[in-house]
Amino acid sequence: MAKLSKVWKAFVLIAIILIVDQAVKIYIKTHFQLHESIRVADWFYIYFTENNGMAFGWEFFDKIFLTLFRMIAAGLLIWYMVHISRTKQFPTGYILSIALIIAGALGNVIDCVFYGLIFDHSFGQVAGFLPEGGGYAPVFYGKVVDMFFFPLINTTLPDWLPIWGGRDFLFFRPVFNIADTSITTGILILLIFYRSHLAEDTGKKSKKNQAGSSLPS
Repeated sequence: MAKLSKVWKAFVLIAIILIVDQAVKIYIKTHFQLHESIRVADWFYIYFTENNGMAFGWEFFDKIFLTLFRMIAAGLLIWYMVHISRTKQFPTGYILSIALIIAGALGNVIDCVFYGLIFDHSFGQVAGFLPEGGGYAPVFYGKVVDMFFFPLINTTLPDWLPIWGGRDFLFFRPVFNIADTSITTGILILLIFYRSHLAEDTGKKSKKNQAGSSLPS
């Protein structure tokens, strides 16, 4: 059996993450009402929620702009991943880390682009798939499905603490999905294990730009 190249390993990883991510999201969307939850443990809940924004539900930009930004970013990362896979200086782990980020971005893009078209809303009901009256939103206005909630610390801060004393404290508050986890994992691996490769790649681009700018016109 032929050995898979680095780029094909990356594409296989992307495909696996996308399949698992979408399978979980579709199951949650078609079996839970919005804000319905199941307690798995004191520190772990399956909690169905939806968001319009970035990873972990943070919202900053207009919906269409955000979705287009994700699509462009994913396309550029795919080009970059294929480009560096042709060289020997970047290890497989570095390329797979890029693949994790790409898979996460594409996973949430699918929600934004298609979910509004193919699903009914989830307010007070379990959403139907391909409803007769059409979906809950036009193309690009679908919502990202989140379901993992880890309230690792849920307590009340001591009264003697300045400003925040006596207030409820919850960590970890964001609800997220597999795509979010894939993006975060890819970034952390790059920062922890491959900072030298990131610096090397950035440094080469900087030198190339400087050399280009020094050429006579």
